Amino acid sequence: MRNQSFNFDEALKQLQSGKNLLGTDGILTPLIKQLTEAALQEEIEHYLSTTSIDTSKNGYTRKTVKSTSG
Repeated sequence: MRNQSFNFDEALKQLQSGKNLLGTDGILTPLIKQLTEAALQEEIEHYLSTTSIDTSKNGYTRKTVKSTSG
């Protein structure tokens, strides 16, 4: 399941209306989530492309990352 993507214009409107930048419902929370997921995906792909060990695990498991953004 993918959250809605970051939209600059919508974020600007929310900022102007007084919404918080950070936190569970913060303006930047979707962007932080997208960046974190992209970094983790790249790390997995890099690891799998440089590892020559034959393993039955593919590197994909459900993970929960806690941050100040929620």
